[in-house]
Amino acid sequence: MKKWVLAIVIVGMLGLVVYEYVLAPSAGSTVEKYDADTGKIGNRKGDTPLDFKLTTLEGKTVKLSDFKGERIMLNFWATWCPPCRAEMPDMQKFQANNDVLVLAVNLTDTESDPANVQKFIDEYELTFTVPLDEESEVANLYQIVAYPTTFMIDSKGRIQFVMMGAMNYDMMVQQFEMLE
Repeated sequence: MKKWVLAIVIVGMLGLVVYEYVLAPSAGSTVEKYDADTGKIGNRKGDTPLDFKLTTLEGKTVKLSDFKGERIMLNFWATWCPPCRAEMPDMQKFQANNDVLVLAVNLTDTESDPANVQKFIDEYELTFTVPLDEESEVANLYQIVAYPTTFMIDSKGRIQFVMMGAMNYDMMVQQFEMLE
């Protein structure tokens, strides 16, 4: 009986060692990137947002870091997503009434037809910048798991708010007023 208990304890300890040193994600993997001026780079509140470069429908290259010093609403959306459709008029109104830059990253890789993006923009008369994430690279970088997902970034370049799901105009204004 003692041999069995000893064997179980040894196997358990061996399993723990294998998990800790081989299978477990590295503790440093979430803090690998660090900016000397702004701190941790990531996708959570307080982080400096991960930089990316995408192209708009007009063929213009957009880099998040180009807008440093501005207050930014970074939104990830798709044309087929009902909550995304519901919040678009409020996003348009929000940009028109506030000193904010709206970057609405379309998750083009999820669209049944990429031409739907331009139709959608025309239908909703959207005037904010719509970069296209054609390969889901930025969505993966930001770990987007719900549509829409919104990040509010202050003028110092820090994420101050993250929302998974649709926002209405009042919520947008409330979060915007808390940004520096």
